[in-house]
Amino acid sequence: MFVAPTEASAELAQQIVAEEFAFFGDWSERYQYLIDLGRKLPPFDESDKRDEHLLAGCQSRVWVICRATPDQIDIAAISDSAIVSGLIALVLRVYSGRSPAEILGTAPRFIEDIGLKKHLSVTRSNGLHALIQRIRDEAAQASVR
Repeated sequence: MFVAPTEASAELAQQIVAEEFAFFGDWSERYQYLIDLGRKLPPFDESDKRDEHLLAGCQSRVWVICRATPDQIDIAAISDSAIVSGLIALVLRVYSGRSPAEILGTAPRFIEDIGLKKHLSVTRSNGLHALIQRIRDEAAQASVR
């Protein structure tokens, strides 16, 4: 259910995401890739789709669970929207399984690098930033424990 990191660092994950998106010629292909990434998210238990796990600030329904320790933040999330689930997959790839310090020290530059900032609606952009802020908040809390 929780996403384990596949790259050695959050910065490397962002670099690889940018390289993957550079492969696609236009945004219709990039949106399809996002949808495919969302479909590959680990299963999210239906019993965890409770109001307490809903992310505020999203037009779509997004459920997020963070398991935080002083050493690592593990994240599970899913959305009822295919494209939003793809955005979640990108965020989890960069941040899940990382230390609080690494999360707090890694700005989400992949958003700009792959052109998401220009191609997301305001509501999707707000939701993406709400997800990242939630993860950063969990990291900040875990770092003072």
